[in-house]
Amino acid sequence: MMDGRRRRRGRSNPTVLPLHSSICQLSNTVSCWFCDFKFLILNEPLFHFGRRYSRWFGVWFTIGIGFGVATLVGVTVVLLYELGALLVYRGNTFFGLPFLFTGPNISFRSFVYLCVSSIVSVLVHEFGHALAAASEGVHIEYIAIFWAVFFPGALVAFNYASLQALPAVASLRIYCAGIWHNAVFCAFCTFVLFLLPYILSPFYTYGEHPMVMDVAVSSPLSGYLSPRDVIVSLDDTHIHTTEEWKHIVMLLTEQSKLLSSGQEIVDGHKGYCVPHSLSQEITHSLGKGSETKCPNELTTFVSAPCLDSSEYDNNKPVINLPKRWESIQCLDAKDVLKFKKCAYSKMETPTTNKSGCVCSEVESCFAPVQRPGQQWVEITFSSLDCQNVGRNSDATDSNVGQNSDAADSISLERSCFQTYVFVGDVNFMARSIHLTSYQPRWYAEFAAYLPNTLERFFTSSFHVSMLLALLNSLPVYFLDGQSILEGIIHHSFISLNSSKRRLILRYCLLGGTIISATLFLQMVLHRVV
Repeated sequence: MMDGRRRRRGRSNPTVLPLHSSICQLSNTVSCWFCDFKFLILNEPLFHFGRRYSRWFGVWFTIGIGFGVATLVGVTVVLLYELGALLVYRGNTFFGLPFLFTGPNISFRSFVYLCVSSIVSVLVHEFGHALAAASEGVHIEYIAIFWAVFFPGALVAFNYASLQALPAVASLRIYCAGIWHNAVFCAFCTFVLFLLPYILSPFYTYGEHPMVMDVAVSSPLSGYLSPRDVIVSLDDTHIHTTEEWKHIVMLLTEQSKLLSSGQEIVDGHKGYCVPHSLSQEITHSLGKGSETKCPNELTTFVSAPCLDSSEYDNNKPVINLPKRWESIQCLDAKDVLKFKKCAYSKMETPTTNKSGCVCSEVESCFAPVQRPGQQWVEITFSSLDCQNVGRNSDATDSNVGQNSDAADSISLERSCFQTYVFVGDVNFMARSIHLTSYQPRWYAEFAAYLPNTLERFFTSSFHVSMLLALLNSLPVYFLDGQSILEGIIHHSFISLNSSKRRLILRYCLLGGTIISATLFLQMVLHRVV
């Protein structure tokens, strides 16, 4: 971001972008790989604003020096540590920076958010440089917004003579201002994300239940869930926000890994009291590896009568399938879901002589058979309109107090709920739908997407701004780290002559550039392989 400014310090030929006092108010440059838009309309307002409050900005950007120097030292230590880990562990570094390379699987929507947040973060970065320069009395020659290949950016061109005449501390204020403003912008994004539920509370409810924004065509939930559906519970656990959804998915994934032993298993947590009239004995067939087989429209169940604590292991009841295979049934999951459950609760600790049987004499307890890497997960959901009707009815009932109306409201609420059973990879299922923790009080097409858009924008801006600050802190050529390091060396090694200070700077930048490039290439190759 400081490429143009550094070139002015080292050579009389300033930058790739020419600086002329006769430049018009608006101009642009276009080539096959680069285009920019330069304007001068903000030069005078920024300069007068910076000079007017120069005392306050001096304190503000002096704090930025401390942050910028500390960040440069921090990333330098991390680079050296990463280099040592790379040499010792041959590529298996401890820290790593996986967020530097997102890979080719980024969606178009995510790419748009990335571009917009990049433009905003770069503008914040360059605005910091411009404001710091104005407060030090350095004139701005122009501000440019550019697009190089696939990457947007911006830069501020300063008056070279004024910049050279500044003391070392004043120069450091300007060079550290971009990193400092990116850090402050990260704090601002965090603050907005924290307050967003309160800011939007007049128009949206937050934390009741996550609402479906989009369902991928390839999703196993496609055809069952639709936009504006509300997820009530996942595997008998009520959820209120998208974070709870992700947390439960993670727990289910870990549970699947623990339960999976390369063979078919039965989780005793998932049992249903099936009437004898529904369960019909059929001739089962065992496939390769003792795998049970049922028609595609049916699910394999195994009888689990009177489970006792001896068959439970650390609150993870697992039935040994080979001992139970003689009572296998092929049942329709939609029919089974209507019946009450007959297994231990996940929150219960099994005790001696305690039975999981709660079924009547005309019922039998059956549990679904799960294959390795697959789980039986119940998803309870309802439509947003149905939820709103039930909510409004509850409010009316509380005011009127009529028992019959309250009973009708409860009946309506129960009729809203639908339960779908997913059997398969829970992670894939979770990634195939897009949820939000907000529900609009009054539905409109744009209004439903506004909170999610704001969340994604500020989240993306936080990560991009943080990444921009870290990258510009690297002690490498063509970034702010070069100018900051130069200012530190010129300010700290006063006893050395200029040629020795330039030699120290050159070696530091050369080493930092080589180490950074090596680690980046190693990370890219690791992701590609």
